[in-house]
Amino acid sequence: MTDRKTPHQVLKSVWGFDEFRGSQGAIIQALCDQNDALIVMPTGGGKSICFQVPGLVLPGLTIVISPLVALMENQVNVLVSKCLPAALLHSQLDRSQRQKISYAIETQQLKLLYLSPETLLSQGVMARLLNPELKISSLILDEAHCLVQWGDTFRPVYQQLGTVRDRLLAARPKGTKINIAAFTATANPLEQTTIIRSLNLNNPIQFVEVPYRSNLVLKKQRVWTPRDRRQKLLNFIQSQNQTSGIVYVRTRNDSEELAKWLRSQTIRVASYHAGLVISKKRDIEEDWMENRLSCVVATSAFGMGVDKPDVRWVVQYQPPLWLSEYVQEIGRAGRDGSRATGLTLVSERSGLLDPLDSTTWKHSIQSMHQKLKTRSADTAHLELLKSIPKRSEVEHYINHRGCRWNYIQNFFGNLNLIKPCGHCDRCL
Repeated sequence: MTDRKTPHQVLKSVWGFDEFRGSQGAIIQALCDQNDALIVMPTGGGKSICFQVPGLVLPGLTIVISPLVALMENQVNVLVSKCLPAALLHSQLDRSQRQKISYAIETQQLKLLYLSPETLLSQGVMARLLNPELKISSLILDEAHCLVQWGDTFRPVYQQLGTVRDRLLAARPKGTKINIAAFTATANPLEQTTIIRSLNLNNPIQFVEVPYRSNLVLKKQRVWTPRDRRQKLLNFIQSQNQTSGIVYVRTRNDSEELAKWLRSQTIRVASYHAGLVISKKRDIEEDWMENRLSCVVATSAFGMGVDKPDVRWVVQYQPPLWLSEYVQEIGRAGRDGSRATGLTLVSERSGLLDPLDSTTWKHSIQSMHQKLKTRSADTAHLELLKSIPKRSEVEHYINHRGCRWNYIQNFFGNLNLIKPCGHCDRCL
């Protein structure tokens, strides 16, 4: 049984690796010791192994909370293919599948259970997890930036996750221990503090790696009109020799309209957003992974946790509001270590001829205020209201005159800056 194996033995027997990479070993040991932890690890750094190994080593069940069914399916399918006791429970499963997984939970046959926040907090699932006979060792929150990020990824239910451990412990014998670990690819110092407070982490061990990628070239290109924005995007895609990429937009409508226009220009592309039915999303993901599509025009959630190493470029057709979201999106390019490009298209500074960016940012900020004001005015929500920026974090980054990677590292709390990187448009 994997319960009796050491982390290194599990790594070797399950994944075939002899040693952990970078800080993986220290993170895994902290979780195996059942410490609370906050882990900020850039995209492609091997986050999933950091909680899957402890989940297989520790006795009992590890619950992994994640925002996307596609992301969870990807990880669970890999684990099941290795004959490991993992499962995903979500609302789209038919009744027989849900009953089968529920039985596996009750009979303690599972080591890793993947749930969305909404499924975790549903009455039926929570009732099963409150069973005092069920051994639960850890709660893992993947993509923890959803606690502090907005736009398409904003999920109000995340604000309730800080109560889950107390509810589970209240149903169990005194002295029972359940640790919480939060994982994300990006979080600046303020966001790190917010995550720790929201989840009620107890003296968490913090592992923070700066989001620097020496193979990723960062570029900005000014556009003057909506037509110019489209043309510059088309020119860039055509220059990429049919390599794989992602185009990020901020709304579902923009995703559909831009994909339709690119198809008229003979680009193999599909639109992807939260409004699509599950089966359609899966078809698009598979076509993109198998390179039947050269790119996807998507809102911000696409690509989260998807392991496609040969993405050669990412274009932000419209810049996001948050710098953490910017870094998350560009970080999906070049995960294989080979050269890749992150290009951001941005309106000329006056915004008179193409006001798209300023309009999008203003709408996003207004939407944040509205979403919070419609909820109860408790302390947590009042603090979140105060944290909403008055202007886009990315706007300042775009107009900064120095090295782009230096700016990003400084923003995320690394004061030991690298020398001018030599692979952003400012340095070049």
